[in-house]
Amino acid sequence: MEVLQRPGGELATRPIHFFWVVDCSGSMYGEKIGIVNNTIQECIPEMRSAADNNPNAQLLIRALQFSSGASWITTTPVPVEDYGWEDMDANGLTELGKAFDLLAAQLSIPPMPERALPPVIVLLSDGQPTDDYKRSLEKLKKLPWFRKAVKIAISIGQDADDDVLVEFCGNNELVLQANNAAALAKMIKWASTTASMVSAPSSKPINSVAASMPAAASGASVVASTPADDPFASANNGAPLVLDMSNIPNPDDFDEGAVW
Repeated sequence: MEVLQRPGGELATRPIHFFWVVDCSGSMYGEKIGIVNNTIQECIPEMRSAADNNPNAQLLIRALQFSSGASWITTTPVPVEDYGWEDMDANGLTELGKAFDLLAAQLSIPPMPERALPPVIVLLSDGQPTDDYKRSLEKLKKLPWFRKAVKIAISIGQDADDDVLVEFCGNNELVLQANNAAALAKMIKWASTTASMVSAPSSKPINSVAASMPAAASGASVVASTPADDPFASANNGAPLVLDMSNIPNPDDFDEGAVW
């Protein structure tokens, strides 16, 4: 898709790439993967509605699964109006590094354009990586589009490695806890609305959290400025990058009797 690149010119339609990255290891089998499949499917109409409210951005969605290896469920970016979720199955190991490798290939330039709104990456996992994920994560962190991306992780159950998820997000406030079915569904629904926040009109820019930014106080907004010499600044007209975290569901509000 051709994107207007003249700074200060007429506002063109700019892509927003939304990535679901889903742990499909054996420990996700049954209730967990069922909730993921059902809830994301239910969220698609809300994402379409948000996209309809912003004609200056095109929301493109992809899904990536990882277990013993990793693969794209959606091999190319699909406009949200044409997108349909494909149910995932769960078995095997937790080779998160393989998922990071595939993600890095898609966040490079090309295939990513030089001008776009910051991507959204939502990672869901309930375990600990079984491969050497650190090398792959370091490769990801060197990519400008990964650094600019909104990165959210959903920690599923008490066996999830939150330290790894914080490494991915660069901010522990963006690691959402889901220790039972109700919490998982709520966290997925909240994360999916991040696309509509990122695609807000330019008068209300809500984009990404810099990986180096400290965690915000609970219920606050996380803000990072775009440096003047940043080659990506013109993609957002140099506006502050803000992620409003005031409406994240509180995991303490859910029934503790059904903890994973």
